[in-house]
Amino acid sequence: MKITVLGAGLVGSVICRDLATESDFNIKVVDLNQEVLAKLRDAASVETVQADLKQPGTLAAEITDSDLVVCAVPGFMGFETLKGIIEAGKNVVDISFFSEDPFQLDDLARTKGVTAVIDCGVAPGLSNIILGHVNELLDETESFICYVGGLPTVRHWPYEFKTVFSPWDVLEEYTRPSRFIEYGKEVVLPALSEVELIDFPNVGTLEAFNTDGLRSLGKTMKIPFMKEKTLRYPGYANLMSIFRQGGFFDTEPVDVGGQPVSPMALTSKLLFDQWKLKEGEEDFTVMQVIIEGRLGGKKFRYTYDLLDRYDRLTRTTAMARTTGYTCTIVARQVLSSMFSRPGVCPPEYVGCEADCYDHLIKGYQARNIHLTRTILELE
Repeated sequence: MKITVLGAGLVGSVICRDLATESDFNIKVVDLNQEVLAKLRDAASVETVQADLKQPGTLAAEITDSDLVVCAVPGFMGFETLKGIIEAGKNVVDISFFSEDPFQLDDLARTKGVTAVIDCGVAPGLSNIILGHVNELLDETESFICYVGGLPTVRHWPYEFKTVFSPWDVLEEYTRPSRFIEYGKEVVLPALSEVELIDFPNVGTLEAFNTDGLRSLGKTMKIPFMKEKTLRYPGYANLMSIFRQGGFFDTEPVDVGGQPVSPMALTSKLLFDQWKLKEGEEDFTVMQVIIEGRLGGKKFRYTYDLLDRYDRLTRTTAMARTTGYTCTIVARQVLSSMFSRPGVCPPEYVGCEADCYDHLIKGYQARNIHLTRTILELE
């Protein structure tokens, strides 16, 4: 079976290498950056194509003979790329995390008979799958909260932060309003708000703040309380708030010596190099999902804890592992028709399928990713 992966970045390359372990998969990866393609070609048995997916006709030409497409492009390209994949009638698993409403493409996907799994990373992604699974177990789900973050193991002043994703997508988290659900109603607060300190075993104290992470859950799940908060080292939210309040994240150009300069463009240029993980620099991903609800007249709390660290053997970051392997496991489910629901499918739909959830957990175990579950009876 032929799989085309769009994007060979730090996560896209991990996706390619994992899928290439299957002898009956032929993997092609498309990216504009020849340097990342060369590294991937040397590390795995994949076909590499240097191409600009924004050029008319390129996307359709590269996926024409694909049995499945994996979309790992930056968020600003995500919606249009996903639309093109669906228009081509190709099943797709997507991790691009774009800001547009993916359900705008649902009718198109159904008409084309396409299964399009979106947001298939760690959060959104695994967190949604967990909620979909637990929601099927309970008679009534009352609340959901997800704390999640990817951080460098060694803290370096002043940011104490590095990213394996497109830094543009990270900055969007700090400027886009945070939406969550309280008493069944949508509430909107600024990103970086409601900072709280939380202690995590084997990690220490981190701060949690609001970001716009619920995404599809606000539409697909009728749960009265739902929220996602991002985790960073203490002090980070205040620093980013200063940048935002000072106008450094504004996109409208300002006059600098007679030249129009976008503050966001300048900030990005200065920050992105400092936020890159250096070769061999280690990271970890930590996530805690807490779900409360009722079953058989009793109230229960389900707590899921994930802590994954940089893999020194394969030199793979924890965030790339947890994001990329979620994607590849679900991709296998779509290829085998274990998951074949037509339309735009957020990850919670995958979690509702017991076989898919069990297959995902076994896939994590095989890749040494540990997800622990604790169930507490509250009343």
